[in-house]
Amino acid sequence: MLMRTGSNITRRQFAISSTASAVAFSAAPWAASAQAPRARLRRSESYFGLHFDLHPNEQDTVLGRDVTDEMVGSLLDAVRPDYVQYDAKGHPGWLGWPSQVGPSAPGIVKDSLAIWRRATASRGVSLYIHFSGVWDSEACKRHPEWARVGPDGKRDTRQTSTFGPYVDQLMLRQLREAASKYDLDGVWVDGECWATNPDYYPGVEAAFRNATGFERLPTGPHDPGWLQFLEFNREQFRHYVRHYVDELHRTHPRFQVASNWLYSTLVPEQPKLPVDFLSGDFLGNASISAARVDARYFAQTGKTWDLMAWGFQDAGSNKVGAVHKPALQLQQEAAVVLAQGGGFQVYYNPSRAGWLEQAHVEAMRRVGAFCRERQQASHQSETVPQIGVVLSKESLYATTGKLFGGWGTAMDPARGWVDALIALQYSVDVLPDWKLARIVRDYPLIVLPEWTAVGDAVKKTLLDYAAGGGLLVVSGTANAALFAAEAGIRLQGDAPSEQPAWLPGSEVLANLHGLWRDVDAGSAAVLENRFPDYDTRTGGKVAALACKYGKGKIVVVPGPLGAVYAQTHAPAVRDFVQRLVGPRFQPFVGVTAPPTVEVVLRRKDGRLAVHLLNSAGMQVAGDYSAIDFIPEVGPIKLSIPWKPQRIEVTPGSTHLQPVETLSRDQKKTAWVVELPKLHIHTIVALEPPANGMI
Repeated sequence: MLMRTGSNITRRQFAISSTASAVAFSAAPWAASAQAPRARLRRSESYFGLHFDLHPNEQDTVLGRDVTDEMVGSLLDAVRPDYVQYDAKGHPGWLGWPSQVGPSAPGIVKDSLAIWRRATASRGVSLYIHFSGVWDSEACKRHPEWARVGPDGKRDTRQTSTFGPYVDQLMLRQLREAASKYDLDGVWVDGECWATNPDYYPGVEAAFRNATGFERLPTGPHDPGWLQFLEFNREQFRHYVRHYVDELHRTHPRFQVASNWLYSTLVPEQPKLPVDFLSGDFLGNASISAARVDARYFAQTGKTWDLMAWGFQDAGSNKVGAVHKPALQLQQEAAVVLAQGGGFQVYYNPSRAGWLEQAHVEAMRRVGAFCRERQQASHQSETVPQIGVVLSKESLYATTGKLFGGWGTAMDPARGWVDALIALQYSVDVLPDWKLARIVRDYPLIVLPEWTAVGDAVKKTLLDYAAGGGLLVVSGTANAALFAAEAGIRLQGDAPSEQPAWLPGSEVLANLHGLWRDVDAGSAAVLENRFPDYDTRTGGKVAALACKYGKGKIVVVPGPLGAVYAQTHAPAVRDFVQRLVGPRFQPFVGVTAPPTVEVVLRRKDGRLAVHLLNSAGMQVAGDYSAIDFIPEVGPIKLSIPWKPQRIEVTPGSTHLQPVETLSRDQKKTAWVVELPKLHIHTIVALEPPANGMI
């Protein structure tokens, strides 16, 4: 969503035929070199990358002036990425290379892409371009007939229409020229799902009427057919992406394509389009909290994926503008992604002339070294199912009035539950609703956050899960009503209402003010009460209750627990979560650590990989944009149910007691492994006993 102007992997040759393009372009001179460079990695084999974009515009006068083979080569030799994504077309719509198709930015002094291709090709580094798709302001200006039409009948000045000819008459021609001219490895198409809005383009009304039977196009959520119109536009976006990906694969078969944020939490659908990899860029304040959810979602898709951290806080976080992040901050953000088995990339801006400041190169080098230390132990690992938090596409699509995300505060229920459980040292996955029925039984505990329209299929799946012995926690007023009969509770009043809600905490009262549903516990057991004032002696109403259901249990919280925690991260609210979960759930690995320690359980190479991440000091506010100090925490104790044959720690400088000296816990039910200290991210790999299963 770019708005600002050691692994045993097989290396495979990657080459694009310049003659395959629908338009004749001459091949790049280095593509036919007699001395072939080492093979470049496919995205599925890649782990760490760099991203640079400039969003060229008509005011630029010095594009490429300071880009040299020496500068680019020095950066690549220092940072050693698997791939680079360099700018080719940003949201203004001007191309950053000298083009026969155009429009090329008027201020191109030197062909930056040619230099980047020479340097990357000679080192076996893949080269992708950043390219804005749906968002193309210059195309809308030059060809207003290509632009999206708003509900008021006016042409958009930024967004092209996915119903119109833009994709064939300009976008594909530009991409084919770049792919052939620079022997590119692929494209990261930006300005896509998150920049797409309902479109009233000529002909849409008739097509919508034929598809749905609605006579008129709705203009808002109160009009008949609104949800159907949103889905009609989503289906057109899918058609648009499938079309350009298929066309690029037809003419350039090994050219790899991603549509930024497709099949992420912004488009939480089952992957069906032929994109080659998934990717997204997380930005803004509290980026670690956001990346936790996005990385966990991507990890469930079954596709190659990576996440990009911005190397700076953008102007939306403060009134000053870009504030660059030190390497330490980016390492902390990278750890969240690496722990989920994905790839990581970092984004810095060059100067308008293409110069990369040496201090920023050094920061990239340090981030790259941090990632490489963890590659063998982390990349392409698999989850060890523990707690699953459901992400509901059905609810987001039915209630937000948007085609795709970002969803804003609508994501708070899931983000809050994930953050609260992480702060309690539980290993958490985010489970897409489209995948839920296939995997739900793998998880000892499932949480359904405060989604308001999860649908009958999800309800049935979760009830079957609980009946079979699972522990189900449902939160929110809508879900309390949805599961009321099965939970044995009776709803009171006609509707939920905004209420003050105070609960005891370990030290102070917890504030869970928000939308609550009053309930009569009926046959369920009351677990917690809430109170309307700073007085817990009388006047309590139900805050949580539990009942048996088949072989399992259902816990109901008829209020805004996840959303409130996302907004406050108050320890007293976290205490409430622990009182609900702790007595009813036994984690596979118990961890004794401060709440800043995140625990992720993964499988890798037949071993249990316990990822320990330290979020102490993480950036959460625009007026504290950057951090350069993360305090160490420790000791940290791991309790595991079997004695490991071998313990391996990554990075390898941390000393752990030998296997022979491991102690047992007081009940002699677990073996205790102690980590003296944790800085940012340590992976403890535990080899199970002979014939042991993880």
